[in-house]
Amino acid sequence: MTSSIQLHDVDINAFLKVLDECKGKVFLVTDEGDRLNLKSKLSQLVGLTRLIEGGKIAEAFVMCEDPDDESTLFRFNLFGDTKNET
Repeated sequence: MTSSIQLHDVDINAFLKVLDECKGKVFLVTDEGDRLNLKSKLSQLVGLTRLIEGGKIAEAFVMCEDPDDESTLFRFNLFGDTKNET
């Protein structure tokens, strides 16, 4: 498993769309050390409801099995999109 990505102030709907595009498993890591598989819709409900403040994710850590997914989520976290524009 690769390193974790700390997400800040993420739009939930956009984040869920990015998760659907991920090829491998993506885990939400809680403060208690629990790992919830965000590719599962049930885990999305359980995990994200704990972190939502005012319709956005306040702060979260995610870990990806696939390095491409990690790059996608990192770009989404920085720029709010996943397309590589040059």
